[in-house]
Amino acid sequence: MDYLKFAGKKYLVFGVANRKSIAYFIADIIRAAGGNPLFSVLNQEKKKAVEELFPDYPVYICNVSSEEEIERLSKLIKSDHDKIDGIVHSVAFADFSDGIKPFHETDKEKFLQALDISCFSLISISNAFKGVIDPKGTVVSISISSTNMAAENYGYMAPIKAALDSSVVFLAKSFSAFSEIRFNSVAPSLLKTSSSAGIPGYIDSYLYAERVTLRKKAVHTEEVANVAAFLLSDASSGINAQKVVVDAGMGVNYFDQTLINRVNRE
Repeated sequence: MDYLKFAGKKYLVFGVANRKSIAYFIADIIRAAGGNPLFSVLNQEKKKAVEELFPDYPVYICNVSSEEEIERLSKLIKSDHDKIDGIVHSVAFADFSDGIKPFHETDKEKFLQALDISCFSLISISNAFKGVIDPKGTVVSISISSTNMAAENYGYMAPIKAALDSSVVFLAKSFSAFSEIRFNSVAPSLLKTSSSAGIPGYIDSYLYAERVTLRKKAVHTEEVANVAAFLLSDASSGINAQKVVVDAGMGVNYFDQTLINRVNRE
């Protein structure tokens, strides 16, 4: 049974960096299911890297902080492919070159840059591609499992992901005036990705999160990609304006007795 029904469909994927990235696994599922992933990357270096991973599929260059480049990309995709069936937005950036500071010391310029690339880009892309996506298509973005937890080493990115989650809801409502295009996000807990490896203290947080999950095993990137693929497919046609958490039960298990006992012994 062809559950995903990706055969012959085209999906534009933003954010493939390497074999560890969520976007890579999503695109690989699309490809394996007979679909056609198209790719958008930041520069020529990343274009070459993605072409090595997916040699039979087109890769475009677009700086998502530039509305002009996004608009140019939409016209090029329209010219090359007429329409696409969905978009994967797996884009995030934060400049932590000065290290992680207390949240109240957040640099305004860096915060707004991260907001522009990690959140507003979804709005810009959606607007530019509204005439390119199939009227019954799908847009899936990548968020985080909780934006209410003050994980200090995640810096100011949780508030930005909260803005992304809200933008998904408002885009779904806005697009409903002229289409049936669905907007949803996948929200994983801590993963082993190249981008996360650059976060100070991340390994300790990752190991802790693994202990908090109900199964005592961390979430795998493939599991997140599977949920994203489901949301891209017609199998999820009744789901819109939602954030789907993929955390192996971590969010309900902070009072795990084993952890409580360990902390109380210290």
